[in-house]
Amino acid sequence: MTGPKLKTVTRTQGDNAAIKDGTVTPKTFEFDFVEVDPLIAAFRRMVRASEFDICEMAITTYICAKAHGKKMTAVATPLVRAFHHGAILVNTKAGIKTPKDLEGKKVGVNRGYTVTTGVWARAILQEEYGVDLSKITWVLSGDEHVAEYVPPSNVVPIEAGKKMDEMLISGELAAAIGVDVKHPDVQPLIPNALEAGLNALRERGHYPINHLVVIKDELLEKHPELAADVFNAFAEAKRLYVEKLKAGKIEKMTEVDNVHKRVLEITGEPLPYGLEPNRKVIENLIGHAVTQGIIKQKVAIEDLFAKGTAGLVG
Repeated sequence: MTGPKLKTVTRTQGDNAAIKDGTVTPKTFEFDFVEVDPLIAAFRRMVRASEFDICEMAITTYICAKAHGKKMTAVATPLVRAFHHGAILVNTKAGIKTPKDLEGKKVGVNRGYTVTTGVWARAILQEEYGVDLSKITWVLSGDEHVAEYVPPSNVVPIEAGKKMDEMLISGELAAAIGVDVKHPDVQPLIPNALEAGLNALRERGHYPINHLVVIKDELLEKHPELAADVFNAFAEAKRLYVEKLKAGKIEKMTEVDNVHKRVLEITGEPLPYGLEPNRKVIENLIGHAVTQGIIKQKVAIEDLFAKGTAGLVG
């Protein structure tokens, strides 16, 4: 192996396991893996300090970071995808019978307003249930990875000393996104959430992207072949994972593996890599990012991805 060692953060999971264990290696560089737990800390460190050469990154954090001039560019390797219909929990005593009933209420959002799960969950409320997001006060439990970002006026920080799960249980918040609360007065807003997500996939191709991979711009400028090499390595690792999934050779199936299997049954490909196979969902996300005030104006999808990778599919 020749070429530089590049400091890389990506959490070990099915579709990148073959990269992490060395089964798949790139052609022009070496991965120098750094483990960051929790992974979201790596997002912040990359956005604020450009600390890594290659980094797994939440897609809306990336879109927001790019809008604020952060020197990184993505390759279309959606490592993590999920359905977010189950991300919204409600207090059963808050009078929420339908999602529209959230209008006029306070709804918590775990961590920041730009967190990808929150963006997709709000998109579901708007697209599928006609909720006017501007009529909800969004209460945040943390700050944003992109320090320069200023949220809309109906987005407020949690009061000092308060905890989001306790506020949801007490009814001070009618609902919350991205929290894990087990209490008799708390339940999912949308029942049978996974089936609702799979139905959205069948009906309109709704298959949200959560994480992809970004590379420092200075490295892309110095090594024009780097982006394609990164893409191809991740795509090959994903291919090996999907082969195992199709053959039933994954020994201990996780919840994520089971979702991938369900998607495989519907689409034939649980984790499509490449710009074109994901164009519709990324353009949809960009539209919601504008509507929700994550970015001020639409960005051309090609401007988000590294030159020389537009035609790559894996």
